[in-house]
Amino acid sequence: MGMNAVYSGPEDCPAVIPLFPLAGALLLPRGQMPLNIFEPRYLAMIDDALRTHRVIGMIQPEPDNGRQAQVPPLLQVGCIGRITQFAETGDDRYVITLTGISRFRLEEELSVTTPYRQGRVSYGDFAVDFEARAGEDEVDRTGLIKALRSFAKANELKIDWKGVNEAPNEALVNALSMMCPFGPREKQALLEAPSLKTRAEVLVAITEIELARGGSDPDTTLQ
Repeated sequence: MGMNAVYSGPEDCPAVIPLFPLAGALLLPRGQMPLNIFEPRYLAMIDDALRTHRVIGMIQPEPDNGRQAQVPPLLQVGCIGRITQFAETGDDRYVITLTGISRFRLEEELSVTTPYRQGRVSYGDFAVDFEARAGEDEVDRTGLIKALRSFAKANELKIDWKGVNEAPNEALVNALSMMCPFGPREKQALLEAPSLKTRAEVLVAITEIELARGGSDPDTTLQ
């Protein structure tokens, strides 16, 4: 698939993709994730992706035993992203930006000779991801911003409120889900939320739980 690709539905996405396991990382459709790539296996993954479909799959290892296993088992739902920005640093690193396309379900991890993992995936459960701004009218924006203000105040977070107020509901919900300093389980719950409305509700619920626990890292900046 060439440059400026359009993904209209599951049929536009590859069935076999490289997998990038990263605990605590959350990519959502139309969200942007910057990555600093330095491990040789992932440098090879980016090289191969740039030669083919320019897509990689972000997915989390299972939280319980991912640290103990040499090859940690993976959760079943991830999100594919297209490499939309790419730069060489001159010191054996790539700096890239992934733009989210759709969530996927990992059907089978493949036995491969590449240094990075690959999987056969399906997108049928997440057809809504291909429709930009789907379900925006159902989001309780007022409740979401109220929870964000409380969380920011409790943790002394720096918030770009102008950007928050100007952002459409989908961009707001997904950006906050990706940026907020929550753990892997909470990130996975946000990823697997069936709708934008549900994701906003999960985000508010997690925020309220974190507030009850006493918050998070006061040096975090959300912008």
